[in-house]
Amino acid sequence: MPIVRRIAQALLVILLAFTATFILMQALPGDGVLARYQNPELGLTPEQIEQLRVVYGVDQPVWSQFLTSVGNYLAGNFGTSLQSGARVADLIVTALPETLVLAAAGFTLAVIVAVAIAFLASFPSMRWLRNAVRSLPPLFVSVPAFWVGILLIQVFSFGLGWVRVIGADGLEALILPAITLSVPISAPLSQVLIQSLDEVGESPYVAIVRSRGAGEWWVLTRNVAKNALLPTITIAGLLFGELVAGAVVTEAVFGRAGIGTLTEQAVANRDLPVIQAVVLLAAIGFVVINLVVDLLYPVIDPRLRRERTA
Repeated sequence: MPIVRRIAQALLVILLAFTATFILMQALPGDGVLARYQNPELGLTPEQIEQLRVVYGVDQPVWSQFLTSVGNYLAGNFGTSLQSGARVADLIVTALPETLVLAAAGFTLAVIVAVAIAFLASFPSMRWLRNAVRSLPPLFVSVPAFWVGILLIQVFSFGLGWVRVIGADGLEALILPAITLSVPISAPLSQVLIQSLDEVGESPYVAIVRSRGAGEWWVLTRNVAKNALLPTITIAGLLFGELVAGAVVTEAVFGRAGIGTLTEQAVANRDLPVIQAVVLLAAIGFVVINLVVDLLYPVIDPRLRRERTA
C-alpha cells in the first residue's frame, strides 16, 4: 500500500518537525514568559511573573510541556500567544489568507516565467537569444528577495508611480510582492526545466521525429515538453520551503499582515505557541504538496504506472 506508507511517512515528518522546533526553543536560555514579561518597564514583580509561568505551564518539566503540547494539538487546541494573549488558532486563521494569496500569485508567476525562459532557451534558432536567456536563472537565484522588493518599490512605486505601496489594496497591493516572491522561485524551476528539455531533446525517439520532417516547435511542444515535466514537478514540490521563506521576507518588506509577519513577530518575542503552530502548518503544507506530487507521477509518466501495477 504505497499511499498508506506515504501518509505514515508524512505524519512522521510532521511529528519530527514539531519535536525539533520544541527542542530548539527549549534550548534557548530562559523561556517565553520571562522574555516577554521580565522587562523592567512592565513593572511586574517576580511573584507575578512566576504566576504567569504557572498559567502558561512553562514551570513544568520539559517532557511534561512537550506531552501537554502534543495532546493539545491533537485536540485542536493550539494554545494562547504569549505576546498578544490571543488564541493562536485565531491568529493563524486571520493571517493565513494573505499568505495563501501571495504564495499562489507568486508561484503562478514563477511557473509562467520559468516556462517562458526554458522554452526560449531550448529553441534552436537565434543562438544569441538562447545564450542570453540561459543566463537569467543564475542571475535570479543570486539576487536576494528583499533587495528585489526594495528595488521594485523604488522604481515602480516611488520613481514611476505606477503601483502604490502605501494605501494600496486588492490587486494593486499584490503586484510587487508577487513579482518579488516569483524571482527566486522561478530560477531553480527554469534551470531544472532547461536541463530536462535538453536531455529529452537528445533522446533517440526525438531524433526519429525530427527525421520525419517535424518542425522544432512541434517537437518541443508535442514530444519533448511533456516528458521533461517530471523533474520540474519534483523540484516544484521541494520549493515549498523556499516559498514559505520568501513569503516571510516579502511580507516584511511590503508590510503585509500574513503568516510571514506573524512568524517574524513570534520569533522576535520568543512566542513559542505561535512558532510551533506556524512550523506545524508549514510542515503539513510541505508534506501534502509532496504527497500530491508523488501521486501525480504515474499520471504524467505511464512507465511509472506500469511499474507500480507490475
